[in-house]
Amino acid sequence: MNLTQLTKDMPELIRVTKGADTEIRVLTADSRAKCDAGLFFCIRGGTVDAHRFAPQAIANGCCALVVEYELDIDCPQVVVTDVRAAMTRIASAFNGHPERRMKLIGITGTKGKTTTTFLLKSIFEAAGLRCGIIGTTGCIAGSTKLPSRLTTPDPIEMFEILRIMADAGVEVVCMEVSAHALYLRKLVGVTFEAAAYTNLSQDHLDFFGTMEKYFEAKRLLFTDDMVRNATVNVDEETAEKVCAGVTCPLLTYGISNPADLFARDIEITESGVSFTISLRNLHAERIHLLLTGMFNVYNALVAASCALIVGVGLADIKKGLEAVVSVPGRVEMLDTATPYRMILDYSHSPDALENILQTVREFCRGRIILVFGCGGDRDKGKRPMMGEIAGRLADYSILTSDNPRFEDPMEILAAIEKGIEPTGARYEIIENRRDAIRQSMEMAVGGDIIVLAGKGHETYQDICGVKHPFDEKEIVCELLDEMKKNN
Repeated sequence: MNLTQLTKDMPELIRVTKGADTEIRVLTADSRAKCDAGLFFCIRGGTVDAHRFAPQAIANGCCALVVEYELDIDCPQVVVTDVRAAMTRIASAFNGHPERRMKLIGITGTKGKTTTTFLLKSIFEAAGLRCGIIGTTGCIAGSTKLPSRLTTPDPIEMFEILRIMADAGVEVVCMEVSAHALYLRKLVGVTFEAAAYTNLSQDHLDFFGTMEKYFEAKRLLFTDDMVRNATVNVDEETAEKVCAGVTCPLLTYGISNPADLFARDIEITESGVSFTISLRNLHAERIHLLLTGMFNVYNALVAASCALIVGVGLADIKKGLEAVVSVPGRVEMLDTATPYRMILDYSHSPDALENILQTVREFCRGRIILVFGCGGDRDKGKRPMMGEIAGRLADYSILTSDNPRFEDPMEILAAIEKGIEPTGARYEIIENRRDAIRQSMEMAVGGDIIVLAGKGHETYQDICGVKHPFDEKEIVCELLDEMKKNN
């Protein structure tokens, strides 16, 4: 595909300096990558301007550049007002606009995105539709797992994934839409058949700085003509602001406040949650969800809302919701065959940690033993907040390492400790996460529930830029074997 075809009808285009018929075989934003006939995107970041790496990209096989200002290099240059937005549009064109061949469902919010996409996939499959997922746990086309590194992949990777899905006959794609993706224009030009707003709580302030900026990034999904239909959680305190910016048809959902789709007669147990889902008091279905917790009632409601918008009936919604046994790393009960229970959960923000502990408290017959930490090089303000929550809601906490990245793990743990100390709760610090998990298992007795929080589906520990293998499911199995041998 040549530069003229790739930049056709692109609002960001200023000019192509020369060689508009230059054939492009590869798209790249990595100047170090070897390629043949590549198009290099000179992205200006917060600290680094990739325009300076253009000579290296040319040396490694690129034959053209996308720039925001013309460089003194003898090669075709696509001059644009915004390289990030241009990269999204060009990546779509390069892959034949695969997003136009499927219905896209977008889910944004601090919590619940992953679970909602899994619930939606089950619903669509119950309705006879082939479905794909793009999100935190990776990308899935039907039953095929596709590699991905980010919640919302970068455009070059994302549109390649969408093309693979479209070619495989996928009809609906459920996508987690992160605030970062919206802020960085990864979805410019993409139109969602339906988009949902779940909630807002503190996270990612290392990037956005303030909650207001974080919220405004999420709200972009509903204010940039990106969605044909929207659904919003009216029990969320920021819902009114979101709804004020919605100009497309809107379906509301909730539990406490009046909504189009709502849940009532909610019963929560260790093995799941039952509730009646009702659409405008005209149609109702009793749902028996195998995922527990009030937050999963909300996840079921948002999934049902999106499904209703694209024409799935309540009978198939019920069938799909009830078919989901578990979601990787989300309130996942581990099969330990022990007198105590172990739950794996991705909760790595204050609100998420509070939700999982409150849920477990409803059915725990003994103590809640919490193993958790906070990630390095991320929002430092949430560390004492999570310490306070642990002290208030867990019976015993073991503070440990969780992706320290380039920070000193003990400094992270000291910040968490500042929040837990004033509560007077019982806790200890064991920096080595494997040792911390072992300690929780050695002290647990019948009726206790161990909550392993923060890692969820992740299978690594990020330490000083190296991702060391660390799958908590495997770790628990190994520790159980070791403890049996020692007894």
